[in-house]
Amino acid sequence: MPLHVLAIAGSPRRHGNSETLLDRVIASIREEGVEVEKVALTEVTVNPCRGCNACEKLNKCVQRDDLDWLGPKLLDADCVILAAPIYCMGICAQAKALIDRAQVFRSRKYVLKLPVVPPERKGKRLGVFLSTAGQTWDYVFDAAVPSVKCFYHVMEIRNADISYLMVNGVDLAGEIEAHPTAKADAAALGKDLVKTMRERFGDGN
Repeated sequence: MPLHVLAIAGSPRRHGNSETLLDRVIASIREEGVEVEKVALTEVTVNPCRGCNACEKLNKCVQRDDLDWLGPKLLDADCVILAAPIYCMGICAQAKALIDRAQVFRSRKYVLKLPVVPPERKGKRLGVFLSTAGQTWDYVFDAAVPSVKCFYHVMEIRNADISYLMVNGVDLAGEIEAHPTAKADAAALGKDLVKTMRERFGDGN
């Protein structure tokens, strides 16, 4: 089976700094001959979680929106990349809505005691968090990281298998283009991801 990467552009601003970073990682992955599917959350409908806990009985969300098709893709991908900027010291609302709706996977895993992914894929899948922030503080990403870890954990992606590329001090659209290391870091990350996927899943041919 071909390797498959699912890339989520989570920013409300299309083609801003976080999505530019995402596109650089995607380009690096594609250069290695690996398929990448990109989804922009501004172009789909993922409603906020209602907190109704119906998924603890139904094993699915009661809301009918684009998570109906996006949810299975999150579980099927060999690598899931989430790119989202920091707003007011936390992950932006569009990405947070997706993270909160992953509650259905948490219910499946911990309440219903059902498999989230096939047993042979546990411990193999990769996650990536790409983020940008306008502030230069070292701690500007600290509030977002635990949410991202939770998102990946309920999808059976271990903390040790999550990679991070977070760039602060870029605020206005396009500022990341002048960052001294972001482009090279994104390219290296993409190649590292492909190498690890091929080690775990085969060459994808």
